[in-house]
Amino acid sequence: MKKSVVIVAIIVLIMGIFLIGNNSYANNKAIDEATESKIVELKENATNSLEDYKERYGSDVYGLVAYILNLVRIYSIPLCFVGIVIGAIHQYVIGIRKLDTLEKGLGLIVMFITILIICQILPLAFAVFVKFGRG
Repeated sequence: MKKSVVIVAIIVLIMGIFLIGNNSYANNKAIDEATESKIVELKENATNSLEDYKERYGSDVYGLVAYILNLVRIYSIPLCFVGIVIGAIHQYVIGIRKLDTLEKGLGLIVMFITILIICQILPLAFAVFVKFGRG
């Protein structure tokens, strides 16, 4: 009796493993197809956005520069905040015990705030230059 229960349990376990594996494969394939379509859509949106910048600025070079500056503006925000947090950790956590780390933390905070300000103002300065500088 015990042997038959163990054999049935093993058979059920093996069938369950195959069914879960097959279901997992089908789900992964559906996710891969959805992810692939999203990637293609994102690529088309990026290309369309670049074309929009080229049309807006009236030149391929100015449009490309404006597009790159916009990407720099967008991605500089989280990177600079991470740098500011690292500087704050150096200044306020590690710098309590070591004075050289305190100065290093303050330097990091000032540097990342400066980079953040430059990255945020540079696209605006470029747009003003192109609008009023070209005539």
